[in-house]
Amino acid sequence: MPHSHRPRRDSNGAPQTAADSAYHTLRREILSCVLAPGARIIEADIAERLDMSKTPVKKALGMLEHEGFVEVLPRHGYRVTEITLADVQEIYQLRLIIEPAAAELAASNATPEQLNEMRRLVEDNPDESQEDRATKVLRFHEILAEASGNSRLALILSGLMDEMERLLSMGLDIGESLSLQAGEHRELLDALLTGNHHTAGEIAKNQVEIGRMRMFEAILESLTSSGGAAESVVLRPAAATRDSE
Repeated sequence: MPHSHRPRRDSNGAPQTAADSAYHTLRREILSCVLAPGARIIEADIAERLDMSKTPVKKALGMLEHEGFVEVLPRHGYRVTEITLADVQEIYQLRLIIEPAAAELAASNATPEQLNEMRRLVEDNPDESQEDRATKVLRFHEILAEASGNSRLALILSGLMDEMERLLSMGLDIGESLSLQAGEHRELLDALLTGNHHTAGEIAKNQVEIGRMRMFEAILESLTSSGGAAESVVLRPAAATRDSE
């Protein structure tokens, strides 16, 4: 799970250093799977592409390694961390623990501004792209965590949403699932608006469980398709992976 290691920004929101700029660019490319799981990263190539020296690139890669998004390949540069089925299971297990608690707290602590933003995020727009729907779904979960009033909980869930963004960016067939989630989020929002913390927690729990089922169905479907997106989901046992490197 990613750690909190995000550089400070100035008052205009711009990264403060070349290393920050490289970090944000590479992080965005990893989360959106422009740099796919397992992709090799060569410092010199990145430095040339970003028009900077290798020093800030190396620093940025060190930050991404700390977060768990890249790993060092001795004498061969870096590699984007692969996604395993065990990773997917762990992400949903953690969400199952954290999100019901966030929903229960949010039923009491959510501000009118947060509730209004969640209301905007669940508005139905049939013309939205899958990417836009995914962005709104992820943002809803982040606002839910912030509305809990527990900053540590919100930080953990933000890291999980980063992991979810990678999953949602792998090209899996999840368009229908994203549409269904918008309706399910409206049900959760109704519970928050009435301040019913028990109902909100139960709805959040059910939604995570249903989401896990849909995700594994999409992964299975992709694995059975020639050239499916879930080829990015590594199925090799961890021990065998280490022995082969």
